[in-house]
Amino acid sequence: MKMNKSLYPSHPYILLFISILSISISSILIKSSETPTSVAGMYRLFITVILMLPFVAWKRLRTLEMSKKDWSVVLLAGLFLGLHFLFWMESLVHTSVASSMVILSLQPLFVMIGSYLIFKERANMVTILCLITALAGSVIIAWGDIGVSREALIGDGLSLVGTISVSAYMLAGQKVSHKIDANRYSIIVFFLGGSVLLVYNLCNHFSLTGYNVSDWTYFLLLAVIPTIFGQFLINLLLKSLGATTVSVGIIGEPVLAIILAFVFLGETISLFQFVGGMMTVVGMAVYFWAKSVRYTVPESRNLT
Repeated sequence: MKMNKSLYPSHPYILLFISILSISISSILIKSSETPTSVAGMYRLFITVILMLPFVAWKRLRTLEMSKKDWSVVLLAGLFLGLHFLFWMESLVHTSVASSMVILSLQPLFVMIGSYLIFKERANMVTILCLITALAGSVIIAWGDIGVSREALIGDGLSLVGTISVSAYMLAGQKVSHKIDANRYSIIVFFLGGSVLLVYNLCNHFSLTGYNVSDWTYFLLLAVIPTIFGQFLINLLLKSLGATTVSVGIIGEPVLAIILAFVFLGETISLFQFVGGMMTVVGMAVYFWAKSVRYTVPESRNLT
């Protein structure tokens, strides 16, 4: 998939870094609140929709060349997004952030398999080796914090289902990214994902009101930081970078989380975290370097 840098005000990899940095803050926010995770996820998505609505020209929706099959893909994307937030956010209640992050780092593997089956995208040996290196680094980072209790296993299972769901969500987004712009697509899938969580909350009789100011501030922060500056930017990048490349970038989330904890919380960096972080960074760096060479070499040949 060829990058079109003219679509963005800066290099797509810079926007990818911003999105990953924003998403890495979500686990810290989720752990710091006692509100039900499904309620937090619901308001996170609905508030995002409200904030984005004024910036979308809905009159042009009829001009989109979208078939019924394309709209069904969008509907599935919203469903998978809702399931991702439901299962992954709930996993943080039962297991550590480290364990959940390791499982979430398997996302590029699922996306790579899906990209081959759906888009016939073949991964070369360099890509596979870079991915294995980055994944191994993620495992080493969390090695000392991975739980083995029954409660932790439940959380790990929920995280796995959430990871598969977000992988399907990203593949669906890539499927329709050339037919609908990221703004309208994001609002639609965010609303659908929030609706999935709303149904879940109603079925489980969770209170939707009565939250204090600090809780609403928490919902707003989740909407602005990891959703608008995180998920929305990812939707924007799917068209030019592809789901696999975006997923590889997300592997760096645990590394950023460690750095944020060191800077803002004063937490120390263990030897496992340092070695694993270096492996993850090296694997990602070589992957993105190889992708950049692949894009720039053909362009330079065309100029000669």
